[in-house]
Amino acid sequence: MKRVVVRPAAASDIEDAYRWYESQRAGLGDEFLAALRLAQDRLLEHPEAYPVLHRDTRRALIPERFPYGLFYRIYGDMIVVVACMHANRDPRRWQRRS
Repeated sequence: MKRVVVRPAAASDIEDAYRWYESQRAGLGDEFLAALRLAQDRLLEHPEAYPVLHRDTRRALIPERFPYGLFYRIYGDMIVVVACMHANRDPRRWQRRS
């Protein structure tokens, strides 16, 4: 069974996004986290279903109304999340992490 491991830099990305959404409207950050969990569940079900963008790093878009992607690599039974980035961010930010 595969498991998801979130690197510290990706965890920081998630925390930043959570805080920003919460600052926009109370509870919106929690909705973001729920959508993120849904994306992680989909990763566990079909980790190879998402496209490779750079050096074996794949991107799964977060569902609902959040324009974020989870950037991850597959290592055996682990799915390692290297970044959680807004779709309009410079891709070089996450590419340096992979």
